[in-house]
Amino acid sequence: MPSKSVTNLFNKDFIPNMAKRGIITKSILILSLVSLFTDMASEMLYPIMPLYLKSIGFSILLIGVLEGIAEATAGFSKGYFGILSDSKGTRLPFVRLGYLLSALSKPMLAIFTSVSWVFASRTLDRIGKGIRTGARDAILADESTPETRAEVFGFHRSLDTMGAVLGPLIALLFLYFYPGNYKILFLIAFVPGIVAVLLTFILKEKTPLLKNSSKKGFLESLVYWKESSSNYKKLVVGLLAFALFNSSDVFLLLKMKEAGIEDKVLIGIYIFYNLIFALLAYPLGKWADKIGLKKMYLIGLMLFVSVYGNMAFAADIASFIFIFLLYGAYAAATEGISKAWISTVVNPRDKASAIGTFSGLASICSLFASSICGLIWFYSNSMFAFLISAAVALLVAVYLLCFDFGKLHQN
Repeated sequence: MPSKSVTNLFNKDFIPNMAKRGIITKSILILSLVSLFTDMASEMLYPIMPLYLKSIGFSILLIGVLEGIAEATAGFSKGYFGILSDSKGTRLPFVRLGYLLSALSKPMLAIFTSVSWVFASRTLDRIGKGIRTGARDAILADESTPETRAEVFGFHRSLDTMGAVLGPLIALLFLYFYPGNYKILFLIAFVPGIVAVLLTFILKEKTPLLKNSSKKGFLESLVYWKESSSNYKKLVVGLLAFALFNSSDVFLLLKMKEAGIEDKVLIGIYIFYNLIFALLAYPLGKWADKIGLKKMYLIGLMLFVSVYGNMAFAADIASFIFIFLLYGAYAAATEGISKAWISTVVNPRDKASAIGTFSGLASICSLFASSICGLIWFYSNSMFAFLISAAVALLVAVYLLCFDFGKLHQN
């Protein structure tokens, strides 16, 4: 991959040049900016959320239950609302409502501190994510061609993840001057969230899609799975097997904490990881369109194997910095790529259903992944937990190598 591709990400001619090539359309650019502002709002709260919850009386166990319910809500709702978007033949209402609910959830945490209210706020945020994900990703797929799909998803992921860099930086800067003022930060996070919502009204719905009235109901993601193609099933089985052992990033941070890394350094490394992710998502997406989505995803899996294999034995700052450099490259090579890959093996009118169903099932697998990792860590040690994840990723890579997932579907 040419090194200048990364540099071009922030070149003043970067977006205009892609626009001239007809790859980054107005809709893609706006959706990417919407994700940037939304992620900025969410990640602004990420470093301080556990501290805030503990300050209002949440135990570690209750925090775990809260996050588990939140992720389960997002998981189930992604598949359902993705299918509903296809059945209604429309995208934008789902995108707008989803981002609005997530924006409204931020200031809710500053109003009341009861357990039920906090649960309601987190659930509202995750429902918002579930409502918008399938429809938004379907728009990105509709705005691209099979030959440029990974580049488009990579571009979107780059701007999305840049929000994950800016958000924590804003939070750290605010808390440096106003330590402990968490409630004010929740109100500040509402600003980029509402900017994201306003940007969605610039978008225009294109020609209505062909409605698929046979797809409706809360558990229709299971029906879609039954009706989906064999190529889709084979691909998603492999991706979900990996998700089942790809535990939360919290465990990577806990490993650094176990090694005695200070909190400020730990958060700094986390920001560094997001920066690498943001810088590489677009050029790796562009490269994936040239070498093939399958090859790029396999490269990402090999990076994951290296990350978790090394994390099992890491004990100093230099090692952790190198590992999170590789981890950012892994994320850039897989997250947007996996959705782009899925969109190429399904019928064009089923894109939201396919991506939404996968995203929902992947979220549920992630819950089990964190539980599995936590149990292994508790009953054995962190080294064993990371090595098992690395071994499973290697097996998934072998599985994906064994299958031909068919020709690309054209738009």
